[in-house]
Amino acid sequence: MTDYGEEQRNELEALESIYPDSFTVLSENPPSFTITVTSEAGENDETVQTTLKFTYSEKYPDEAPLYEIFSQLNLEDNDVSDILKLLALQAEENLGMVMIFTLVTAVQEKLNEIVDQIKTRREEEKKQKEKEAEEAEKQLFHGTPVTIENFLSWKAKFDAELLEIKKKRMKEEEQAGKNKLSGRQLFETDHNLDTSDIQFLEDAGNNVEVDESLFQEMDDLELEDDEDDPDYNPADPESDLTD
Repeated sequence: MTDYGEEQRNELEALESIYPDSFTVLSENPPSFTITVTSEAGENDETVQTTLKFTYSEKYPDEAPLYEIFSQLNLEDNDVSDILKLLALQAEENLGMVMIFTLVTAVQEKLNEIVDQIKTRREEEKKQKEKEAEEAEKQLFHGTPVTIENFLSWKAKFDAELLEIKKKRMKEEEQAGKNKLSGRQLFETDHNLDTSDIQFLEDAGNNVEVDESLFQEMDDLELEDDEDDPDYNPADPESDLTD
């Protein structure tokens, strides 16, 4: 007859010596404990971790132990689901033998695999980003290939915009023509123009001084009057040339 209690106690002693830093007893009846499993460090010293909780059933190891994910670090929901499936498979395959070490070892390998997957996924994401950046750069330098369809579409839009600009300019010129005054209108509305030229000369210091004495001396000049000439004939231009 199998002594389940003794087998369980022997396994507990072995587990405590194998995992001195991660083995913790939660209760003695029924025997319940946790073992923390950590993956190897990844490329950037990243790790994933889970704490497994085991509870012996009355007839363990002929019956599978109870197990659960007590806590976890950096694991996705699908990772947790995969670990639980792995534990179920390993427990089924190892019935009749003490199996905790085997279960923990399987989970350890799974965590290392998850870290490798994270590394691979990040490398793929990096390559994808580099590819997208390269495609964007090519698009920037090469632009959109010209086809008949997109050229006609662009030309129609360009012509419409050009027409709007012309209409706006014509409207502005028409409005400016209505508001523009003629020279006479400017003169009539702005009385400052009456004296603008005089004011300009005064401002420039160009006052014109007239010497009136020059005109007074003109009376003393002896000017010959053609009418005093007895031979002057207004009808004959050559009459004053006979002298």
